[in-house]
Amino acid sequence: MKHNVEYLSDVLIIGSGAAGLSLALKLAEHADVRVLSKGPLSEGSTMYAQGGIAAVFDESDSIESHVADTLVAGAGICDEETVLFTATTAKDCMEWLIGEGVPFDREESKDKDSDEVKYHLTREGGHSHRRILHTADATGKAVQTTLIEAVAQHPRITVMERFNAVDLITTRKLGLAGNHIVGAYVWNRDAEQVEVIKANFVALATGGASKVYQYTSNPDVSSGDGIAMAWRAGCRVANMEFNQFHPTCLYHPEARNFLLTEALRGEGAYLRRPDGTRFMLERDERAELAPRDIVARAIDHEMKRLGADCMYLDISHKPKEFIMKHFPTIYEKCLSLGIDMATQPIPIVPAAHYTCGGVMTDMHGQTDLAGLYAIGEVSYTGLHGANRMASNSLLECIVFAHAAAKDIINKLPHKRKIPQVPAWDESKVSNSDEEVVIQHNWHELRLFMWDYVGIVRTDKRLERALRRVQLLQQEINEYYSHFRVSNNLLELRNLVQVAELIIRCAMARKESRGLHFNLDYPDLLPESGPTILTPKP
Repeated sequence: MKHNVEYLSDVLIIGSGAAGLSLALKLAEHADVRVLSKGPLSEGSTMYAQGGIAAVFDESDSIESHVADTLVAGAGICDEETVLFTATTAKDCMEWLIGEGVPFDREESKDKDSDEVKYHLTREGGHSHRRILHTADATGKAVQTTLIEAVAQHPRITVMERFNAVDLITTRKLGLAGNHIVGAYVWNRDAEQVEVIKANFVALATGGASKVYQYTSNPDVSSGDGIAMAWRAGCRVANMEFNQFHPTCLYHPEARNFLLTEALRGEGAYLRRPDGTRFMLERDERAELAPRDIVARAIDHEMKRLGADCMYLDISHKPKEFIMKHFPTIYEKCLSLGIDMATQPIPIVPAAHYTCGGVMTDMHGQTDLAGLYAIGEVSYTGLHGANRMASNSLLECIVFAHAAAKDIINKLPHKRKIPQVPAWDESKVSNSDEEVVIQHNWHELRLFMWDYVGIVRTDKRLERALRRVQLLQQEINEYYSHFRVSNNLLELRNLVQVAELIIRCAMARKESRGLHFNLDYPDLLPESGPTILTPKP
């Protein structure tokens, strides 16, 4: 017998990466906070972020330069106000992380009597200066681990692991006046039942949707849940056509999803064909340090032109001691697979890496729905434009977690009374005996998205993809209405919705810009802006 379970909190945060946990810590002095995590807290994209976080710490650098570099990488459609706000706030946010205990790498001081701390800054593609704070090549792990420890010690933060958000609850869905957030239905994976969490404020910190593609650098949890839920609740989305494909994912049957940080190229690694020749100089004067969209297309072009399974990333011309000091995680991983990166090149392929678009928000992370916030990769703030510059992603997580916290704290004294919420109705559904249907649909979706809506697109490919996604939506909606929910069904339902949004945005953009490249429209339009989709009421 399953029981109706209901929880109540001031704030519900759905997602437990850098954005979600930062928001929780900033709010916890003022409110009771509940953090929902689909798996263990240690899972999620933050944990796998290698490169670092961009912020102006060097005297020779400037906020103006960080802004200019971001605008160039964003290919002309960044929101300049958002870029300036992010770059200006970056240092304070990094000092907050340092205060929380994140052990960013430091320079060895030449003056033994000096108390001044100088951080080691690296450089990545698109940056004109060294401005990347990092912890060797495992920055995300250091940030996530530090935040997890801080959250565990706070009495007003409740963490709920192994819970999937099913759908947002709004006053409109309850048939009440206005439209503001009330909470969410959530799937308790251990109890195998849907429960209710009521909250005055809800923040989506669910990450991106790269799992919609066959090859991705992301963990399995990156299934676009927040984007799909916000869309179903009536929120606009923007720029979903801009999927960043990381140029260098390790190509090895035993290392699916393992990313090779852009800092390798920042420290001098070359991209080579199977015959050992370099090719980036032929494509862009910045060579290996060109923005990711240019590098990924160049690799994709060479692979297709040569019929090759992969290209190669080579840093073997650097001293072994240098490689082991700066890239210990990658060195050990490669060595475990029989690749000594100090003496030989590493096989690589591009892989879906980052969702530049998402749920539209203002400068506080507030969405179109009152009381609902979106922060981090799930959101569209205008920071990334048509292409995200390296190491601006974790930065966006922290900056907008702080901005959202400030806004929520200001609104807490005026919080509304939460209405009654009906329990989840399972009276007309049964257990599925056809899990193979979900697996088949899952595979079909990721394959046609990779083939038709990948690094290079055409109108015909996009039309094929839209027809297929509409058929899948019919099947999945029918399945969803007849059978009890499961983790795989919830993720598939969300991914198919996100796939449709990606395709529709791609079809609406009649040009090639940044990460969106359409062979039928290879040129830039003289004027452009974000692609915005609005759900039907």
